[in-house]
Amino acid sequence: MKAIYALAAAMTILTVPVGAASAQQPAPAAGAPASASEQPSRQPDVPYVPTPQEVVDAMLELAAVKKGDVVYDLGSGDGRIPITAAKRYGVTAMGIDINPQRVKEANENAQKEGVTDRVSFRTADLFTTDLSKANVVTLYLLPDVNLKLRPKLLKELKPGSRIVSHAFNMGDWEPEVTKNIDGRTIYLWTVPQRK
Repeated sequence: MKAIYALAAAMTILTVPVGAASAQQPAPAAGAPASASEQPSRQPDVPYVPTPQEVVDAMLELAAVKKGDVVYDLGSGDGRIPITAAKRYGVTAMGIDINPQRVKEANENAQKEGVTDRVSFRTADLFTTDLSKANVVTLYLLPDVNLKLRPKLLKELKPGSRIVSHAFNMGDWEPEVTKNIDGRTIYLWTVPQRK
């Protein structure tokens, strides 16, 4: 399994320079499907690899998601984390993905699951998206992407907000909790009070 992550990381580093300059795509209205003709504003920073449902469940449980929370999933793929959060916990959730095809698929999945009143998806660059409304953020990115994203998370999220990452940590920012789920690792951090 580690070899797969290493290969994915190597492929991404070789083919997609993280932080390449780009213009942000305009986001569709909440719940509106992305047009099939839309193209990503730039190449994704990570390959699309869905999080297994048992890991999704464990991530939301580790984040202690509760009524009133706002969950953002960065690199939301087919939408399974926001959809699960809305169905299981009744919260509002947002998925951000740079690939309009993934956003289209996620909107279709939200429609099938009957949660379009609580879940929305945006075709956007997670590095230029305002994250300040979230108090739970979920990630399944790559180590270098997590490190690049870390200052933005600490700046924009309110103290007490929870961040859960599947598979990859945040460098020298020690997680509060590390859990193993069927051979997969998840990490939890809480945004500290600002000095």
